[in-house]
Amino acid sequence: MCLGIPGKIIEIYEKNNSKFGKVDFSGIKREVCLDLTPDAKVGDYVIVHVGFSISILDEKEAIETLKTYKEYMDSLEDEISL
Repeated sequence: MCLGIPGKIIEIYEKNNSKFGKVDFSGIKREVCLDLTPDAKVGDYVIVHVGFSISILDEKEAIETLKTYKEYMDSLEDEISL
């Protein structure tokens, strides 16, 4: 099983002959290799796994996924504090 996290591309550049971008994950910005999603552009949301974007998704789907992650994390915090 793998966990892919949605993030929004805020910058794209080339590095070592590969397409990279800076991706914003709800305020946390990380460098991501975009070679597996060559059509991705600034403003797109991508699913990222271990530093590689593996798919592009629309904004509505990304926001819904982030909302679900937040609800899950909130429920984990409640369980841990019991």
